[in-house]
Amino acid sequence: MFSKFKKAPSGGFDFIIVGLGNPGLQYEKTRHNVGFRAVDALCENLGVKCDRNKFKSLYADAKIGEHRLLILKPQTYMNNSGEAVTEAMSFYKIPIQKVIVISDDVTLDVGRLRIRAKGSAGGHNGLKDIIELSGSDEFPRVKIGCGQKPHPDYDIKDWVLGKFPKEDEKEIEQSISLAAEAAQCIVKKDIPTAMNRYNK
Repeated sequence: MFSKFKKAPSGGFDFIIVGLGNPGLQYEKTRHNVGFRAVDALCENLGVKCDRNKFKSLYADAKIGEHRLLILKPQTYMNNSGEAVTEAMSFYKIPIQKVIVISDDVTLDVGRLRIRAKGSAGGHNGLKDIIELSGSDEFPRVKIGCGQKPHPDYDIKDWVLGKFPKEDEKEIEQSISLAAEAAQCIVKKDIPTAMNRYNK
Protein backbone atom coordinates (compact mmCIF):
# COMPACT_ATOMS: atom_id res chain seq x y z
CA MET A 1 0.00 0.00 0.00
CA PHE A 2 2.80 2.41 0.88
CA SER A 3 5.46 1.26 -1.62
CA LYS A 4 4.74 3.97 -4.21
CA PHE A 5 5.98 6.72 -1.89
CA LYS A 6 9.58 7.81 -1.81
CA LYS A 7 11.83 7.21 1.16
CA ALA A 8 11.47 9.81 3.90
CA PRO A 9 13.95 12.67 3.85
CA SER A 10 16.37 13.12 6.74
CA GLY A 11 15.19 15.32 9.60
CA GLY A 12 11.65 14.00 9.50
CA PHE A 13 8.73 14.53 11.84
CA ASP A 14 8.00 13.01 15.24
CA PHE A 15 4.21 13.45 15.19
CA ILE A 16 1.41 14.17 12.75
CA ILE A 17 -1.49 16.20 14.13
CA VAL A 18 -4.55 16.04 11.89
CA GLY A 19 -7.68 18.16 12.13
CA LEU A 20 -10.60 16.64 10.25
CA GLY A 21 -13.05 18.70 8.22
CA ASN A 22 -14.26 19.64 4.75
CA PRO A 23 -12.60 22.27 2.55
CA GLY A 24 -14.61 25.22 1.28
CA LEU A 25 -16.18 28.35 2.74
CA GLN A 26 -19.62 26.73 2.99
CA TYR A 27 -18.32 24.25 5.58
CA GLU A 28 -16.26 26.62 7.74
CA LYS A 29 -18.47 26.85 10.82
CA THR A 30 -20.19 23.46 10.58
CA ARG A 31 -20.09 20.81 13.29
CA HIS A 32 -17.98 18.56 11.07
CA ASN A 33 -15.25 21.22 10.81
CA VAL A 34 -14.30 21.69 14.45
CA GLY A 35 -11.17 19.63 13.75
CA PHE A 36 -10.01 22.20 11.20
CA ARG A 37 -10.73 24.98 13.68
CA ALA A 38 -8.75 23.23 16.42
CA VAL A 39 -5.76 22.87 14.09
CA ASP A 40 -6.00 26.58 13.27
CA ALA A 41 -5.99 27.34 17.00
CA LEU A 42 -2.99 25.05 17.48
CA CYS A 43 -1.10 26.74 14.66
CA GLU A 44 -1.86 30.14 16.15
CA ASN A 45 -0.51 28.95 19.50
CA LEU A 46 2.67 27.71 17.83
CA GLY A 47 3.16 30.75 15.59
CA VAL A 48 2.78 28.94 12.26
CA LYS A 49 0.26 28.91 9.40
CA CYS A 50 -1.35 25.82 7.94
CA ASP A 51 -1.28 27.07 4.36
CA ARG A 52 1.20 24.99 2.34
CA ASN A 53 0.12 22.18 0.01
CA LYS A 54 1.28 18.57 0.22
CA PHE A 55 -0.22 15.12 0.84
CA LYS A 56 -3.64 16.28 -0.42
CA SER A 57 -3.63 18.66 2.55
CA LEU A 58 -2.85 22.10 3.76
CA TYR A 59 0.02 21.68 6.19
CA ALA A 60 2.30 23.42 8.66
CA ASP A 61 5.73 22.49 10.03
CA ALA A 62 5.98 23.25 13.76
CA LYS A 63 7.80 22.30 16.93
CA ILE A 64 6.74 21.60 20.49
CA GLY A 65 9.90 21.43 22.56
CA GLU A 66 12.20 19.01 20.79
CA HIS A 67 9.37 17.38 18.85
CA ARG A 68 8.82 18.31 15.22
CA LEU A 69 5.20 18.23 14.07
CA LEU A 70 3.51 17.90 10.72
CA ILE A 71 0.11 19.57 11.12
CA LEU A 72 -2.47 18.61 8.48
CA LYS A 73 -5.85 19.78 7.27
CA PRO A 74 -6.82 17.17 4.64
CA GLN A 75 -8.43 18.67 1.55
CA THR A 76 -9.93 15.37 0.38
CA TYR A 77 -13.32 15.93 2.04
CA MET A 78 -14.11 14.10 5.25
CA ASN A 79 -14.88 10.64 3.88
CA ASN A 80 -11.43 10.34 2.25
CA SER A 81 -9.34 11.76 5.09
CA GLY A 82 -7.29 8.56 5.27
CA GLU A 83 -5.72 9.25 1.87
CA ALA A 84 -3.99 12.37 3.16
CA VAL A 85 -3.01 10.85 6.49
CA THR A 86 -1.53 7.62 5.13
CA GLU A 87 0.43 9.45 2.41
CA ALA A 88 2.09 11.63 5.04
CA MET A 89 2.66 8.66 7.37
CA SER A 90 4.28 6.68 4.59
CA PHE A 91 6.51 9.46 3.34
CA TYR A 92 7.92 10.26 6.78
CA LYS A 93 7.74 6.70 8.19
CA ILE A 94 5.61 7.82 11.12
CA PRO A 95 3.84 5.03 13.04
CA ILE A 96 0.09 5.26 13.51
CA GLN A 97 0.55 5.65 17.28
CA LYS A 98 2.18 9.04 16.60
CA VAL A 99 -0.76 10.35 14.57
CA ILE A 100 -3.06 12.55 16.69
CA VAL A 101 -6.48 13.11 15.13
CA ILE A 102 -8.83 15.93 16.19
CA SER A 103 -12.45 15.44 15.16
CA ASP A 104 -16.06 16.25 15.94
CA ASP A 105 -18.22 13.85 17.96
CA VAL A 106 -22.01 14.10 17.85
CA THR A 107 -22.43 11.63 20.73
CA LEU A 108 -20.87 14.14 23.15
CA ASP A 109 -22.55 17.20 24.61
CA VAL A 110 -21.61 20.52 23.04
CA GLY A 111 -18.18 21.62 24.23
CA ARG A 112 -17.21 18.39 25.98
CA LEU A 113 -13.82 16.86 25.13
CA ARG A 114 -12.89 13.20 25.07
CA ILE A 115 -9.32 11.99 24.55
CA ARG A 116 -8.79 8.36 23.63
CA ALA A 117 -5.63 6.36 22.91
CA LYS A 118 -7.37 4.18 20.31
CA GLY A 119 -10.76 2.80 19.39
CA SER A 120 -13.38 2.33 16.72
CA ALA A 121 -14.60 4.99 14.33
CA GLY A 122 -17.85 5.29 16.28
CA GLY A 123 -19.74 6.07 13.08
CA HIS A 124 -17.40 8.93 12.08
CA ASN A 125 -16.53 8.58 8.39
CA GLY A 126 -13.24 10.47 8.62
CA LEU A 127 -11.96 8.23 11.41
CA LYS A 128 -13.32 5.20 9.57
CA ASP A 129 -11.29 6.03 6.45
CA ILE A 130 -8.09 6.53 8.45
CA ILE A 131 -8.60 3.17 10.16
CA GLU A 132 -9.34 1.38 6.88
CA LEU A 133 -6.39 2.81 4.93
CA SER A 134 -3.82 2.61 7.74
CA GLY A 135 -5.00 -0.83 8.86
CA SER A 136 -5.09 0.21 12.52
CA ASP A 137 -7.28 1.99 15.05
CA GLU A 138 -4.39 2.50 17.49
CA PHE A 139 -4.01 6.24 17.09
CA PRO A 140 -4.83 8.89 19.71
CA ARG A 141 -7.76 11.11 19.04
CA VAL A 142 -9.16 14.30 20.54
CA LYS A 143 -12.92 14.44 20.13
CA ILE A 144 -14.88 17.68 20.40
CA GLY A 145 -18.52 17.36 21.43
CA CYS A 146 -20.97 18.87 18.96
CA GLY A 147 -24.23 17.66 20.49
CA GLN A 148 -26.64 14.96 19.45
CA LYS A 149 -29.16 15.46 16.66
CA PRO A 150 -32.48 16.82 17.98
CA HIS A 151 -34.55 13.71 17.27
CA PRO A 152 -33.88 10.17 15.93
CA ASP A 153 -35.32 10.83 12.48
CA TYR A 154 -33.12 13.86 11.85
CA ASP A 155 -30.68 13.18 8.99
CA ILE A 156 -27.18 12.82 10.47
CA LYS A 157 -25.55 14.33 7.37
CA ASP A 158 -27.71 17.45 7.70
CA TRP A 159 -26.79 17.63 11.38
CA VAL A 160 -23.00 17.38 11.00
CA LEU A 161 -23.01 19.77 8.03
CA GLY A 162 -25.17 22.23 9.93
CA LYS A 163 -23.80 25.21 11.83
CA PHE A 164 -23.89 25.81 15.56
CA PRO A 165 -26.56 28.11 16.94
CA LYS A 166 -25.21 31.39 18.25
CA GLU A 167 -25.76 30.38 21.86
CA ASP A 168 -23.32 27.45 21.45
CA GLU A 169 -20.51 29.35 19.74
CA LYS A 170 -18.80 30.60 22.91
CA GLU A 171 -18.68 27.08 24.37
CA ILE A 172 -17.46 25.63 21.08
CA GLU A 173 -14.69 28.22 20.83
CA GLN A 174 -13.54 27.29 24.32
CA SER A 175 -13.57 23.56 23.55
CA ILE A 176 -11.64 24.14 20.30
CA SER A 177 -8.98 26.00 22.26
CA LEU A 178 -8.83 23.20 24.84
CA ALA A 179 -8.59 20.58 22.07
CA ALA A 180 -5.51 22.37 20.71
CA GLU A 181 -4.05 22.35 24.23
CA ALA A 182 -4.86 18.64 24.61
CA ALA A 183 -3.00 17.77 21.40
CA GLN A 184 0.01 19.69 22.68
CA CYS A 185 -0.25 17.87 26.01
CA ILE A 186 -0.15 14.48 24.25
CA VAL A 187 3.07 15.54 22.49
CA LYS A 188 4.72 17.11 25.56
CA LYS A 189 3.54 14.56 28.14
CA ASP A 190 1.52 11.50 27.16
CA ILE A 191 -2.03 10.34 26.46
CA PRO A 192 -2.96 9.43 30.08
CA THR A 193 -1.94 12.92 31.25
CA ALA A 194 -4.09 14.51 28.53
CA MET A 195 -7.02 12.22 29.42
CA ASN A 196 -6.80 13.11 33.10
CA ARG A 197 -6.59 16.81 32.33
CA TYR A 198 -9.19 17.22 29.57
CA ASN A 199 -11.73 14.36 29.86
CA LYS A 200 -14.14 16.32 32.05
